[in-house]
Amino acid sequence: MAKTAKTPASKSDETPEPSFGEALEALEGILGRIEGEEIDLDELATELRHGAELLTLCRAKIRRAEIEVTQIVQSLDSSDDETEAGDEA
Repeated sequence: MAKTAKTPASKSDETPEPSFGEALEALEGILGRIEGEEIDLDELATELRHGAELLTLCRAKIRRAEIEVTQIVQSLDSSDDETEAGDEA
């Protein structure tokens, strides 16, 4: 009998990943509560952990966007090069 690899719970089992804007807004809310001393000391660690997760998510989204933009620009540059080469022929 073949074993199937166990994977962590799928995204569909969890709350959907927030958009960059939603994550940033949540981070700003956490920061505001911390700076405004609105967070109970018992909740501080939980809020900081959630903030760290949101920060990681935002950084990953930024990295993916940078890669995608770079690929698009490179694609446009190579298209321009091919067009210029075709015009010279």
